[in-house]
Amino acid sequence: MKELGLSAGSVLDAVVAWLAVQGVSILAGILLLVIGWWIVRRITAAITAWMARSDRLDPIVESFLASLIHYGLLVLLFIIALNLMGVQTTSLIAILGAASLAIGLALQGSLTSLAAGMMIIIMRPFKIGDYIEVSGHAGTVKSITLFLTELATYDNVQKLMPNSQVWGATVTNYSVYATRLLDIAVSIDYDDSIDDALKALREIADSDERVLAEPAPNAFVSDMGESSVDLTLRIWVSASDYWEAKRGLTKRAKEEIEARGMSIPYPHRQMVPAKGAAPAEAAS
Repeated sequence: MKELGLSAGSVLDAVVAWLAVQGVSILAGILLLVIGWWIVRRITAAITAWMARSDRLDPIVESFLASLIHYGLLVLLFIIALNLMGVQTTSLIAILGAASLAIGLALQGSLTSLAAGMMIIIMRPFKIGDYIEVSGHAGTVKSITLFLTELATYDNVQKLMPNSQVWGATVTNYSVYATRLLDIAVSIDYDDSIDDALKALREIADSDERVLAEPAPNAFVSDMGESSVDLTLRIWVSASDYWEAKRGLTKRAKEEIEARGMSIPYPHRQMVPAKGAAPAEAAS
């Protein structure tokens, strides 16, 4: 017990001696933490206010960057304060670096999607409500987060795509422009009048209010098929009217061609019995 008491006394004496030597440094470190914490809050608030005034940053990115800056400055302040108190921080920095590397390797895929999400939100290649096609998937953009992009398909099925697959791929945006080109394909028989068919297609375009006057509608022969003459009615419509116009004008084109006595041919195949073979045998 006596030896234990001596050991405890020695430790206490060592602590008191260390405090006597490092007391000023400790007080300076504590003071630095208090003042520095206040300064960090002011810096974070100023940066947050500056980002809020920018139209290029999404609120999600603003919140993430503000938190990243805030805690990064606090870690730096803590390390500086420990140094001032006389604590060796070299090992601590090495441990933090090794831990950061291990976490980065473990979350490599998530960090890639995080970086891609920030680029998508900052650069804005598309926005909420756009109909896009990317990486073989198409749908209306419902939300963009730091890690995922949510699409709703035409039949209202949710698709969640990692941002790394979105940012690194070619994005086809069907909503970015106000107008779209629409081709209506029609085929007529070789015996039918091409001029009459083209006139019918032009009249269809002129009578539909969804068809834009500029660029002007155009009807032309697009191909000479195996069993038909292929015609195309090329028009421009508003992007919001594209699908309705395509369905409606395709139906009207068929009806108008048939109403004018022209036919829309399709391939026929005639079975000819082999020479000398009975009809039943040829049919079998």
